[in-house]
Amino acid sequence: MQTFIPKGNGIEDHLALYLYVANYGSLQLGWKRRAKFSFVLLNQSGKEFYKSTELCQVFCAQVPGWGIVKALTIKKLQEKGFMEKNKLIVKVQVQILEVVVTGNETMDVGGFHGAEVTGNETMDVGGFHVLYSQAFQVSWIFVRHPDTALNFRPKSHLVKTTYMNLLLKLIEKLDKPPHSFSETELSNTRTELVDLTQTGFKLDWLKEKLDVIYLERKKTADASRIQELEQHNKNLKAELNKEKIKSAASAAKVLWLEQTVSTLKTKPNKKLKLSPN
Repeated sequence: MQTFIPKGNGIEDHLALYLYVANYGSLQLGWKRRAKFSFVLLNQSGKEFYKSTELCQVFCAQVPGWGIVKALTIKKLQEKGFMEKNKLIVKVQVQILEVVVTGNETMDVGGFHGAEVTGNETMDVGGFHVLYSQAFQVSWIFVRHPDTALNFRPKSHLVKTTYMNLLLKLIEKLDKPPHSFSETELSNTRTELVDLTQTGFKLDWLKEKLDVIYLERKKTADASRIQELEQHNKNLKAELNKEKIKSAASAAKVLWLEQTVSTLKTKPNKKLKLSPN
């Protein structure tokens, strides 16, 4: 396993610590690891100044990493002098409890043999029972938008889970490029957003995202319409030029006929060679 200390990560004033399974793409299909772990921070002198609470989580292909979004504030690290030359030492204490090699084969590790991991296990995140594979995303919703479910009214866990699944689907939908939405899809998406808001979810951040999609799509549609009008104008000019050429040819023919008639009138006894045209 390996540790990541992401910069920013949506919360600029805190240090975030994560533990990921290294090279998990090379593991067999259906792999899982159940592990206990904690983070320890040391300064360059090797002095320990922070230790997180011990976590116990299941790592799998859908959720290859777990961690702490807000370990310490950057301000505290700087004020207390914990950082020497802007560097920290991170020590991770890990105990593997269970290894699932494939979807059906579970190995006993260190005398611990847990129940088979099926992928349908749930955990509580912010009062919502969600699948392990959804836990990371739901956690981030509450970290970045902590008031999202403050006024959520339904109390039944089943109903709460249903609405959370609808919210996750809506978030996924709004991640699509603006040009991929049809007018009907946009209208349906706004209806879904209104329905979720009426249950008590505070989703101003999604409304802003939807408004941006509307605006971007309108810009694209306007640009496309302008391009169509320009092409139409170009086609009209081309047709006009063709008509001008035809008109000039007709005028020349009329002039020739007038001249011929005039000549015949002035010289009635002289044979004239008429144009074959």
